[in-house]
Amino acid sequence: MAILELKDICKDYIQGKEPVHVLKHIDLTVEQGDYLAIMGPSGSGKTTLMNIIGCLDLPTSGSYTLNGENLQDLSDDALAEIRNKYIGFVFQGFYLLPKMNALDNVALPLLYAGVGVKERRERAAAALEAVGLGERMNFLPNQLSGGQCQRVAIARAMVGNPTLLLADEPTGALDTKAGNQIMDIFRHLSDQGMTILMITHEPAIAACADKTYHILDGELRTSAEPEGGADHAEA
Repeated sequence: MAILELKDICKDYIQGKEPVHVLKHIDLTVEQGDYLAIMGPSGSGKTTLMNIIGCLDLPTSGSYTLNGENLQDLSDDALAEIRNKYIGFVFQGFYLLPKMNALDNVALPLLYAGVGVKERRERAAAALEAVGLGERMNFLPNQLSGGQCQRVAIARAMVGNPTLLLADEPTGALDTKAGNQIMDIFRHLSDQGMTILMITHEPAIAACADKTYHILDGELRTSAEPEGGADHAEA
């Protein structure tokens, strides 16, 4: 079952008086349970693509369907609701609230979703247990290592049972050991059926996924295609 479909996605920005074509005719289908990586150098368009997939931005043209819902022409409030309902985010910078402990950081999306305090604390505790931080629930972010902070961020991303876990350079701020631990967690989540789309510039991290795409100059191709292959690819 396809949970995410991008069809002929283009994204242009105006620089001066001239349009800059950042994304060019992107096609991508993600099935439930897929674990995919998108690789690309700085300036390739991967951050713009992530922002569109994460409902943080809208394409200039083309269509985006998530969980059967066409997201074209939705308002900012509607996109925010879609993000909270369907997407869990893991970022390179963690983005934990410094004055909240791990449990309250993880529970925060459930507060926004209107979940009662008892249930959200129980679900947040279970998510922290799942990432190996059951004994660190009351720790503040500055009392945790970088790898532990990222595990808190993963717990926060998964606590709402999202349709899609979207990870942007999830190991970029970590050492090799901590990065490998994060990839072990992603593999475990994938084996349990979670759909994961990961943005990275590191080949070793991309290799942890089941399939890798490459984006260059705004065009997407699978790793199986030669450099002179198709301008865009579909899973």
